Amino acid sequence: MSPSTCILVLEDDPLIRPLLERWLGEAGYRVTASVGQDAKPALVIANVADPNSAVAQIQALQAYAAPILVVSARFRRGLAGSAAAARRLGVQRVLPKPFTRSELLSAVRKALEGAA
Repeated sequence: MSPSTCILVLEDDPLIRPLLERWLGEAGYRVTASVGQDAKPALVIANVADPNSAVAQIQALQAYAAPILVVSARFRRGLAGSAAAARRLGVQRVLPKPFTRSELLSAVRKALEGAA
């Protein structure tokens, strides 16, 4: 997928959200906080406060019919823990907070590639 694709970012933290928008925008992605009836995001990035009780939230996000990248401070660092958490939650990828710009963009690319 090309970087001109639309990414829906669902992040409530007023410090993190602008940072995600800036990093994704600088990489060429279109970022939105909501989508209209005609628009379909290529990827949904959603903050999950508690992955253990996120089932309903993730099920609601699946209505977008797009891969889901979940970010949370509750995830353990390390690829093995993240892969297991993604499988358990039924999402494309998870990304533990805090993360760097490069980690975010890598996770976005991999989530979009996995959806192709």
